[in-house]
Amino acid sequence: MTSRKTANNFRVIHRYLGFFLAGIMAVYAISGMILIFRNTDFLKNETKIEKQIAPNLAKHELGLALKKRRLRVEKEEGDTYFFKDGTYNKTTGLAKYSEKELPYLLDKMTHLHKANTNHPLFFLNIFFGASLLFFVISAFWMFMPGTDIFKKGI
Repeated sequence: MTSRKTANNFRVIHRYLGFFLAGIMAVYAISGMILIFRNTDFLKNETKIEKQIAPNLAKHELGLALKKRRLRVEKEEGDTYFFKDGTYNKTTGLAKYSEKELPYLLDKMTHLHKANTNHPLFFLNIFFGASLLFFVISAFWMFMPGTDIFKKGI
């Protein structure tokens, strides 16, 4: 009898937790699909930027000054460094480049999807992961052991 009661309790918790998490599952599903295309320009908007930074920076210092990881100077002509999607004038310190970003809401969703312990909402990812693990485990109590549907599922 306790097996039936346990199975029923798991079903109830599974159902209500599923209703509660439906929204966050949609967010993770959408942002996960968008992240597949993160190395392309799919859905991204281009923004032109002109930024005044310190003049006479070395090639290896330019990425730090512009806060762009993996910035690599491709060529140098006179006082100008050329890098992907932009230029930097050593004499004046003027950097002109373009950045491509997702629309605001999609950007926030993908950042939530990729959150780590440095992100203030990382505990949501832990809760969501634990909830999904519960779904996996509780699915085995959705049908009584010994029934045909349980045997087919296993």
